[in-house]
Amino acid sequence: MSQHENHGSGKSYVIGFILSIVLTIIPLLLVLNHILNKGILIFSILAMAVLQLFVQLFFFMHVKDGEKPHYHTMALILGAIIVFTIVGGSIWIMSFNSQVH
Repeated sequence: MSQHENHGSGKSYVIGFILSIVLTIIPLLLVLNHILNKGILIFSILAMAVLQLFVQLFFFMHVKDGEKPHYHTMALILGAIIVFTIVGGSIWIMSFNSQVH
């Protein structure tokens, strides 16, 4: 397998870029125009963020099924665990700090 086969085509990069722009503009318009109430708005923003994550992974980082060992997938899972631990710990500390003061 050559080095060029591991990378996406120009068409896939353009599709990924357009999807990224659309998935960024939708929450922006929802917030600026006050279309939804707060709970649904937060859920919509989080849903667009998750979709944006998958677009970035599949179109730009090339996390796809292949014949080689999935070391990059395991590294991605480890990174996600670390990020969730840091974010969850930070939220926990901030909520505890707001109860004390």
